[in-house]
Amino acid sequence: MASFSEALEDNPAPRQLGDVRLRYEPGRLLGESRAPSYWKRLLPTVCLGMAVPLTLLALVGAWVEGARQGLGLFWVPGLLAAALVGLALWLEGQLGRRRFVLHFRSERLRLERLRWAPGATRAQWVPFDEVTAVDVVERPDGNYALVVVWRAGDEEETPPRREVLVEHILKSEQEALLRVWRMLHNAFGLRGAGLAGG
Repeated sequence: MASFSEALEDNPAPRQLGDVRLRYEPGRLLGESRAPSYWKRLLPTVCLGMAVPLTLLALVGAWVEGARQGLGLFWVPGLLAAALVGLALWLEGQLGRRRFVLHFRSERLRLERLRWAPGATRAQWVPFDEVTAVDVVERPDGNYALVVVWRAGDEEETPPRREVLVEHILKSEQEALLRVWRMLHNAFGLRGAGLAGG
């Protein structure tokens, strides 16, 4: 049976697939999603900037209405401010980039969720032996995603864990998708990927 490094030489990884740039270095394969545009990164800040004056307006309105003992509309700017804060948090959550690294020497996969907030990056290590599948998932918009599925340790009774490696794969990238899927399948030692020479 041919080694994985020989299979990788015969079937090199493309430089880009979907929203991820791929790079091979000796002993590892790196995939990192592209950074969102400047304007997308700025949106949460704009929402929070708009929420501050609305909060102040609600506080002043509550203080003035409280002095009059009447039922006022001071709560409207407060609700708008709360909605803007919620939108800012949701937008910030959408900005998280993904990175994965296949370490061939240690036979482990490192999955990372990169965040813009300092210290908020989340990393997880998955041994190749725990990976049970590499799935191609069709999204409602007609694009595809590449998803890795694994079971941690001997957790047969718990549902498998899933993580998106590559998102927004266009139909025109199906050949590159097949090459990367086959490469990942072979790296994890899964059956049915057509390992070169096997």
